[in-house]
Amino acid sequence: MNPADIARELTRELERAGFTADTIAAHLGPDATEALHRGEPGAVLEACDDCVLSGLIRFFLLRQPMSAEELARFLPARLVLSLIDASVATRTPSGDIEVALDVRPHIIAGADRFIFSDMDASVTEHVPGPDHVLGVGAASLSLLSATPLTPVGTVLDLGTGSGVQALAQAGTAQHVTATDVHPRALDLAAATMAGADITNVELREGPWFDLVAGQRFDRIVANPPFVVGPPEVGHVYRDSGLDLDGATELVVKQAPEHLAADGTAYILGAWVHTDDQPWEHRVAAWLPPNGVSAWVCQRDVVDPALYVSTWLKDESIDPRSKEGVERTRRWLDHFRQAGVRAVGFGWIFLRDIGDAPTEATFETLDQPFTDPLGPEVEEYFIRMDWLRTATTDDILDSRFTVRPGVALEDVAVADSETGMGFETQVKRLTRTDGPRFTHEIDDAVAAIVSGLNPNGLPLRDIVSIFAASQGLDDTDEETLTKQAASVVVDLIRHGLVLPQEVVLP
Repeated sequence: MNPADIARELTRELERAGFTADTIAAHLGPDATEALHRGEPGAVLEACDDCVLSGLIRFFLLRQPMSAEELARFLPARLVLSLIDASVATRTPSGDIEVALDVRPHIIAGADRFIFSDMDASVTEHVPGPDHVLGVGAASLSLLSATPLTPVGTVLDLGTGSGVQALAQAGTAQHVTATDVHPRALDLAAATMAGADITNVELREGPWFDLVAGQRFDRIVANPPFVVGPPEVGHVYRDSGLDLDGATELVVKQAPEHLAADGTAYILGAWVHTDDQPWEHRVAAWLPPNGVSAWVCQRDVVDPALYVSTWLKDESIDPRSKEGVERTRRWLDHFRQAGVRAVGFGWIFLRDIGDAPTEATFETLDQPFTDPLGPEVEEYFIRMDWLRTATTDDILDSRFTVRPGVALEDVAVADSETGMGFETQVKRLTRTDGPRFTHEIDDAVAAIVSGLNPNGLPLRDIVSIFAASQGLDDTDEETLTKQAASVVVDLIRHGLVLPQEVVLP
C-alpha cells in the first residue's frame, strides 16, 4: 500500500473535520496562525483545545506522537491503521503513532486541496535528505501566481514534484502530463491527485523533456531544480547536476520545441550575472532565432555569499558549522572561478509565434505588487501580438484608451531656492493594478495621453492639435509625432494604454 491508496479517504475525513487552510486559521486565530507559519509550535499548542480539529492540528501540522487510541478520537480506527500501512505514519519505539509525511491543506487555484510531501524542518528538528520531496514552498507559490488558469487543451508540468502545479492546472486543462525524474515525487504527486479526486493528470517518470519527445502542449509549466551551483546533485528537488544556471538554460532552450501553435510556457528559473556579460545577453542566448515571444522578468538579485547561505539553510546546514564553512568556501570558489558576481531569479515567459523572428523583453520587477502575475502575462502576449504587426503609421492612425485605474502623478518638493511653495520634480503615469508599472513622462506626453479616446481622434490628430496649441512648426511637429508613437509603444507594452481593437481576456 502507498499513500495514494488511502489519500482520498484521508482527505475526506480531514475535510469533514474542517481541516482546511481557512478553517485552521480561524480556529487558531491570527497570532497562532502566524506562529505556525514562523515555525513556533509552542505558541500553536497554546491555541489548541481538546476538539477534533485541534487534535488533527497537533498530529499532522505539529507532528506530535499519539497513541492509537488517542488518534482514533480524531480519525476512524481503521484509517489510523491504514496510515501506517501506507507509510503516511509510523510507530515510535514506545508504540505511539507519529506522522511520516506532510499532509497539509492549501488553497490551490481557489480550491481547498491537500498536498502530500515530505516533512520539512518548520516545526521539528529535521534534516531533509537527498530524496526529499518538497511541498508548497516560496518557489511553488511564485509560479502559481504567475501562471494563468484560463482553459486550455493540454498542459505539461515539467518537474512536478509533489504535484502542486499539476493540481492547479487540472481544473483548467483537458489533460495534464506531469513528469519528474524522482519516483518518490511521483508517488506523492499521485497521492495529491488521488486526494483531490483528479483523474486528468498523467504521471510519467523520466528526465527533462525525454518523456514527451515529439509532443506539443498548449501550456508548459516548469519549476525545475534551478539552484545555481557546482555540477552535482545534493538534493534532487533543487539540484540538477548541471553547472551554474544550466537547468534554466536547458528548459528555456528546449521548451519552444514542445509548444503548440500559440502555446505558452511559464518557467521559474535563475541565471548568473558575470563580470563580462549582462544577464540579459546571457538569457537571450538561450532563445531560438525564430518562433517565440519572450518576456523575462527578474524579480530578485542576490550576491553570491547571501545566495549560498540561503540554500545551505534550506537543507538545514548552519553556515556557522564546520560543514557550513567548508561548503560555503567551496561553493563561493566555484562562483569566483566562473566570474559570478550575482545570481538573478525570476520568470521566463514564452509564446509560440510561428516562423516570426524571436522577440524578447527583459525587465526587472523589483517594485512591490501583490496581484497575481498570470493574468498580466496573458495580456502581455496579446498586447505584443498587436505591436508585432503594427507599423509606425498603424500606431499613429489608431485610437487608444487609457487603462482604467492608471494614475497621473505630479511629484513636487519644497522649493529650496525661494523658500516657499513647491517645485515640480517628476511627472509619472502609474498603473494601480497588476505589476504596478510606472513611466516618467513630460507635459507633452501627459497632454497627448489625456486626449486618447477609443471613440475619438487617432493618435496622429491628437499630436497635431497639441503641436498647433504650442505653436510648433512642421519640422518640430514631425519630430513630436515620431516621439509620441515611440512612447505609446512603451505604454502599450506595459498596459497603461490599450489599442481600441484589442480585446483582453
